[in-house]
Amino acid sequence: MFAYVGSFTTQDRDGRGDGIEVYRVDPADGGLSLVQTLGGLENPSFLAIAGAPPVLYAVHGGRAYASAFALDQATGRATPLGTASTGGMNGVRQDFDAAARFMVVANYVSGNVSVLGIGAEGRLADHHDVLYLGGRLGPHRTEQARPLPHDVAFDPARRFVIIPDKGLDAVFVLGFDAQTGRLGLHRSVASRAGAGPRHVAFHPRLPYAYVCNELDSTVTAFRWDAEEGALTPLQVTSSLPDDVFAPNTTSELAFGAGGRVLYCSNRGHDSIAIFAIDPASGRLSSAGWQKTGGAEPRFIGADPTGRFLYAANQNSDDIVVFAIDAATGALTPTGARVSTRSPVTIAFLGGF
Repeated sequence: MFAYVGSFTTQDRDGRGDGIEVYRVDPADGGLSLVQTLGGLENPSFLAIAGAPPVLYAVHGGRAYASAFALDQATGRATPLGTASTGGMNGVRQDFDAAARFMVVANYVSGNVSVLGIGAEGRLADHHDVLYLGGRLGPHRTEQARPLPHDVAFDPARRFVIIPDKGLDAVFVLGFDAQTGRLGLHRSVASRAGAGPRHVAFHPRLPYAYVCNELDSTVTAFRWDAEEGALTPLQVTSSLPDDVFAPNTTSELAFGAGGRVLYCSNRGHDSIAIFAIDPASGRLSSAGWQKTGGAEPRFIGADPTGRFLYAANQNSDDIVVFAIDAATGALTPTGARVSTRSPVTIAFLGGF
């Protein structure tokens, strides 16, 4: 298995990284050994793999394009396939339709969501559709001054696209036409004022979705109606211990223990909140916190085997590896740690 690590590289993003680094994963402890560095890239800030054969796709922080890379499944090495326009500034996340013919991108600064075609060999075409989001802005004077779509996730059936918008305090459900690759507004659901919805994650088996709210350090549980394309709020719970009052923002969500546990990363508290999921109701209950062993965990993610969780600590320039207890979801540091500058995203290829 291979891990692809993206980083912030430019001064405007306080970046110290080199671009994209390719690592071989040690099956014993989840440790990472460097295979390749793709330098000269500007802020490859979120990475995702799609298609057959698999292609690595990057959106670039503070930029208006996305890029694609062919992958050698034997060696893990990546070869550039070119770039394409995203139709907006600061693409922060991407996801793909069921056939991997289209890539949908959330453009944070521009307040829009765009669609790019995927052609031969996985090469990207310039955007052909752009949808701007609108509504009532949240109350935060600086962090909610405009629409700020911060994530893109297709629902499990790949019929709808879910967009948490940090600026509008809302989660949007967009319809997606799989033939034309075009988007349409379906409905939206409001969050608490000032919450700042950031990222969404659908449960791997059950009809629930979870959104981490960046500004008020909470997680919202939703029931998902796949037929209607509707999210119904069930619960809002804090990502922090009751006795923590220092500044904090949430950043990422991941599942563990076969979907019995949800993880949420905290920047400031520098921890991973662990929640047990009630399969009957979708509600969350706290199962504790695990410190990430570094500063500003912008990204967390489990490897495809579900054995290890990785925390990319942006400000301490390292990635720390945790073993996941298959029964409880508890996290234990394996002792594996890799030094890499400004890591902000990880994508995995293959499995053991």
